[in-house]
Amino acid sequence: MRRLRRIIVMVLALALVAGAVYAIVAVLQRSETLVSERCVAVVGSASFELATDQTANTALITAVAVRRGLPPRAASIALATAMQESRLRNINYGDEAGPDSRGLFQQRPSQGWGTEAQVMDPTYAANAFYDGLVKIPDYESMEITQAAQAVQRSAFPRAYAQHEPMGRAFASALTGHSEAALDCELRMPEAAGDPAAVVDELTTAFGTQVAGVEGRSVRLEVTGPQAWAVAHWAVANAKALSITQVDAAGRTWNREQRKGWTDSAAASDGVTITVSAPTT
Repeated sequence: MRRLRRIIVMVLALALVAGAVYAIVAVLQRSETLVSERCVAVVGSASFELATDQTANTALITAVAVRRGLPPRAASIALATAMQESRLRNINYGDEAGPDSRGLFQQRPSQGWGTEAQVMDPTYAANAFYDGLVKIPDYESMEITQAAQAVQRSAFPRAYAQHEPMGRAFASALTGHSEAALDCELRMPEAAGDPAAVVDELTTAFGTQVAGVEGRSVRLEVTGPQAWAVAHWAVANAKALSITQVDAAGRTWNREQRKGWTDSAAASDGVTITVSAPTT
């Protein structure tokens, strides 16, 4: 009898321990502090990961190419170049070879790239890079080291090549030529989003857009590659703009679910970007 009691006690104790472990795991799984924020571009069987701030800069650089009507190859070259020059971060310092270098592309005011304030403006810097790139005949068929070097005049031209696969993957997604190819895993926003801020940033990135605001959502009547360019741009900027959901071409990216792009019953035409609601 005593042995039976001990067995029952042990079983109950194990059940309590198992329940406690399950509860702790469940809490940890829901904990926002454990979410490792990152963005991944997948093209074919290859995937490439960047930090959220780097991804936002890739989105801006690529959007400028889309706005100018440039091919995805131009964006690939620009992204690989900026990755080598600044790690895709808008830094306000240079190195020994170029002490006055600044910005995403480490452009030097002393070499005619513009003022320090101008080259520190990501939109200006991206346009300045493309201004140089389009002057190069046949840049689309050139090796990336040749095209980038012709614009940048770097002391280490071969270094650009190592970033070409990453540049191609993110450019393919962010120009809209690869569908549902960019995903960001993010914690939930701490503040409410502003649809007007989304419209302003979209306009800065892509130029004039047909956008309508309904409640917490921004609606754009765009289709094809342009739709996916905008949709991926929204995911890339979700952290900064408190975006919680993006709907495009029958697919949905939901920040809270963290499942990437999933099939959706939402309208398949256009793109809808939804920001977080005010906390109560």
